[in-house]
Order: sequence, then structure tokens, then C-alpha cells
Amino acid sequence: LKPFRPSRTSPRFQMSDGRPQKQARMATPKTLELRKLRLMTAIKTPYTADGNVDLPAFDRLVEHQVANGVEALIVGGTTGEGHLMSWAEHLFLIAHVKAKFGDKLAIVGNTGGLCTGEAAVATRKGFAAGMDCSLLINPYYGKTSARGIVMHLENGLKYGPAIIYNVPGRTGQDIKPEVIMQIAGHEHFVGVKECVGHERIAELSAKGVACWSGNDEQCHDDRHKYGAVGVISVTSNIVPALMRKLMHEAPNDALDAQLQPLYTWLFTEPNPIGVNTLLMQLGMCEPVFRLPYTHTSKESREESVKLVTSIGLEHCPTGAKGLRVLEDSDFKHVLNGDDA
Repeated sequence: LKPFRPSRTSPRFQMSDGRPQKQARMATPKTLELRKLRLMTAIKTPYTADGNVDLPAFDRLVEHQVANGVEALIVGGTTGEGHLMSWAEHLFLIAHVKAKFGDKLAIVGNTGGLCTGEAAVATRKGFAAGMDCSLLINPYYGKTSARGIVMHLENGLKYGPAIIYNVPGRTGQDIKPEVIMQIAGHEHFVGVKECVGHERIAELSAKGVACWSGNDEQCHDDRHKYGAVGVISVTSNIVPALMRKLMHEAPNDALDAQLQPLYTWLFTEPNPIGVNTLLMQLGMCEPVFRLPYTHTSKESREESVKLVTSIGLEHCPTGAKGLRVLEDSDFKHVLNGDDA
């Protein structure tokens, strides 16, 4: 993937009022390296029965990712429930996975947040813990102006490589392309995890911005038709090798169609309810939810077993107990490890 090298008059190098962006400079070698990654998994965080992070189960999940060619992990993202962790837990998990698996894949820590000061401190500490890149989000709930979004993100970008996460469905505010272009010249700007859709990815890609699809059901076409570098995926927790095939090999409409029912199932309930439930039924982690998340219905759980069986269980991680339909009584709900 050739780095985009715009002229000094390109929109990438202009402020919103048209003035040159003085701090714009060539991306760092690490930033350029990260722009080449095609498959990143938003990894699930498993819990023990007392509500603490289950490190042995987490390591088994990561080992399966490594074995199946995943190139990077998003640690403590929405799927990994970083918003349900203390910062101590969050930073510890980043440090743990970097120390144990950092030579095998890139570690992207979700250190963004609503509060600029808190997100900046977490990002600085995340890099101190060893992460290769941060995932930064615009302020949600307490929304700000376009200028405020730029200032918020710049306070994370200054510490190291960062992927910007645009997910208006969760934040309630779109990061418009003109806002992205104000920070795209930063030496640590890696690209955007974009959830708005095909047209937005095509628009940003045409301007030289590295984009990763944030919508698994669209990622095949985003990658092969609309210019995305790859995907930051939830589904790759379940079928990582197949997701790698979609991203690294020639267009494969048949495989994409085969996976569409799984995508639909995983996101029928708000993420990460589906992926949590399915990994528990695959025996990869204890059936423990941190509230406010809970399991899917019994009917839905039965459907998921049929889905992965039809795709091929050989593509999925499985624990010692194998794939099974769990009963409602099998699940446990906790607040966090401190309430045991």
C-alpha cells in the first residue's frame, strides 16, 4: 500500500478555514506499517466466575487468532468491553497481551473516551504499556463542535500512532470527512475505522485516507470495491481464517454470502451480546456476563449452533466441552471483579 503524499495545497494540509496546517509532516515508519494491516480482530474479553478478567481464556482466544493469520487485535474496544473495565484492568490487559503476543501481531489499545483529559492520560499510559497503536473515538453523549473533535483527537494523536473510530450509531455524532482531513496530515494518523458505509469509505479512500470497514456485513465489498484497506472485525472472533480469506485473497462473493447469516445473527442484539454468547457456547470462555450485557434467547442460541455447524466447526475456536446450546441457568451475571 503506497503512502499518500499530497501537496501542501491539498485539503489534507489545510485547516477548516483554508490556512496551511503547519504541523503536517510525513507519517512515521510505524504509522505507515500499520496502514498495511488488513485483518484486525476486536477481541472479546472473557471473565471468571467471580467477574475478573480470565487471562487463561483470553490467551486461548488470542492463540487461535494468531494461528489463523489475524494481524492485529483491538484490546478493550466495544467488543472487548473496555467501557466496563477500570483503567487499571484495561491497561493491564494491554500490557499482558503485548508482553505475551506482541511479537506475533500488532496491539491496538482502545484508549479513547468521552473526557479528553482522561483519554489523553490513558493513551499515554497505553503506549507506556507497550501498545503499538491507539483507537480514538470522538466524545459521545457530551458532544462537541467540529473544532472540538479535532482538538480532542489531537490530544491522543500526539502520543503515538492512532486509528480514529467513527461510529455515529454509538456516539450520536458523525466525524465528517472534512474533520478527518484536518488531522490526516498528522505524523501519527494511521487511518479510520469507518462505520458510515460504502460511500464514505470510497470518499475517504479517494483522498488517500486508510480506512477499515467497521461493518462486517459490508467488509468484503468495502475491501474489494470501495477502497478499504481491510476490516476491524467482530466476526473474526468466530471464523478468523475465513475473514482473512475475504480480506487477503481475490473477491469471493460466495464466501461473503455464506457468512451473511452469521453476521446477521451476531448483530441482531447490540454487540457484543451475540459474540459473547456464541464464544461461551463454543466453550472458549465461562458463561459470565458483566452487566448490562446478557445472553441471547434460547431460540437464538439454538440458531447460532446451526449456523456455525453449517459453516464448519473446523473454522471456529472450540473449548474442551465443544459446541453446545447453553441453558438460561448456565449463565451468570456480575458487576465486576470487585463485587465477588
